[in-house]
Amino acid sequence: MEYNLADLFESVVDVAADREALVYVDHPGTGAERRLTYAELDAAANRIGHHLIDSGIKPGEHLGLHLYNGVEYLQTVLGCLKARVVPVNVNYRYVEEELVYLYRDADLVALVFDAEFDDRVAAALPQAPRLRHLVRVGESAEAGPEALAFTEAEAAGSPGRGFPARAADDQFIIYTGGTTGMPKGVMWRQEDLFFAGLGGGAPTGEPVKRPEELAERVAAGGSGITFFPTPPLMHGTSTLTSFIGFNFGQRVVIHRKFVPEEVLRTIEKEKVTSMSLVGDAMLRPLVDALNGPMKGTDCSALFSVSSSGAILSETVRRQFGELVPNAMLLNNFGSSESGFNGTATDDSGAGSGFRVRVNSRTQVVDPATHEPVAVGEIGRVAQSGHVPLGYYNDPVKTAETFFEKDGRRWVLLGDMATVDEDGVVTVLGRGSQCINTGGEKVYPEEVEQALKSHPDVYDALVAGVPDATWGNHVAAVVQVRAGAEPPSLTDIQTHCRSRLAGYKVPRQLVIAEAIQRSPSGKADYRWAREVAVAADR
Repeated sequence: MEYNLADLFESVVDVAADREALVYVDHPGTGAERRLTYAELDAAANRIGHHLIDSGIKPGEHLGLHLYNGVEYLQTVLGCLKARVVPVNVNYRYVEEELVYLYRDADLVALVFDAEFDDRVAAALPQAPRLRHLVRVGESAEAGPEALAFTEAEAAGSPGRGFPARAADDQFIIYTGGTTGMPKGVMWRQEDLFFAGLGGGAPTGEPVKRPEELAERVAAGGSGITFFPTPPLMHGTSTLTSFIGFNFGQRVVIHRKFVPEEVLRTIEKEKVTSMSLVGDAMLRPLVDALNGPMKGTDCSALFSVSSSGAILSETVRRQFGELVPNAMLLNNFGSSESGFNGTATDDSGAGSGFRVRVNSRTQVVDPATHEPVAVGEIGRVAQSGHVPLGYYNDPVKTAETFFEKDGRRWVLLGDMATVDEDGVVTVLGRGSQCINTGGEKVYPEEVEQALKSHPDVYDALVAGVPDATWGNHVAAVVQVRAGAEPPSLTDIQTHCRSRLAGYKVPRQLVIAEAIQRSPSGKADYRWAREVAVAADR
């Protein structure tokens, strides 16, 4: 047995067959749900895996998942892994041009898609000549592209295993980005992903030393933990969170879409113990619901709430902590290229920055020499050991991002940071978003933390706007809390000056009806800059 995700999953199934593995809640308010044991999920994945093989999909070929959250998503990912087909996530917000790029860049030969996306798939399909096998989830309301119904594909495949031998080198591709350019496919060996993204079977403890040890731990332990990844599965974090739950032999709960009231109902009903989300864009609506229509919801089973991909602000952490005092709030730091790097310290926030205690494989290095930077010097975060193979179909970007040093392979992340005497890393922000104003560098995330501590600010993004005097000036795009009076620029500046150096204080304020973010809550900085530039004109 090797560190192959399908092998590992099957080993857990064999010792936890009757445990509940997956709970799916359909459209909020309908009450529709599905529950599968480990044995049932394994058989369902086997059916899809055998269907792919029977349809001529070969090991190493790529299948796209253009889906909302659902049983079919995780069932298909597992079926791909069993059949040695490489799963590729597709952002369901992409329009025709972006879909054509991804379908072609990823060399997709098969696609499983929701019927709601019929028109987008039909538009992109003629420009993706390698895409030869389509499977549709749900019923098409109108004539869409010719595709096999998922239920038929499932019925046609054998529920037994009987797959060829798999390997630790089998791949898993996570497409990331799209907010500052076209998406990139991060190529992971499954063994590397297991240790870097799934914590080696024990994210908060000692990783397993043998593949067989994973099932041994599951057999020795009991059930009782319920994982609830609330963002879309098409973002790597949620799929990996689901697999962490499976590696523990525990229960995973998913919703089709994020609706705060329904999330809280599920937390109460299913006695959720561990929830993951992305930043204030997801946690703040939960706070509002607990203060409003969902007041009194029983969240006593909730032990941890983790955020990755966006920082939870001090203000929202405090508000949620007052409502659900038993839950730990974790600001996790990681990426599609590195997996998990570390967790923010308790004193992280406006004024002190996003401070992270990183793992032993993470350093802050000079991007040119790749040598560790001195204390207080700015460098880029890098990680060694279990790192991806590179970006699919992009040797240039791969050469820029991945390097060899001291006989080990490293990945150079886009995050700028400093390190202190105790080894604590302060993450400043993405270098691509850095604002150069009057020769000083300003990282939007730090300014956003200060803005969101203002009592009347509900959400905020920060961008640089061309300026004849300063080169660029700092612009704040702000969504005001419901019922509050929009603050003036002077109000915002006064508030920020007690938390930020003068050159970081916004010189422009734009009040927006709503802050635009991805479905998972990640910032859309292109949108913020366009709004700020248009307002400046």
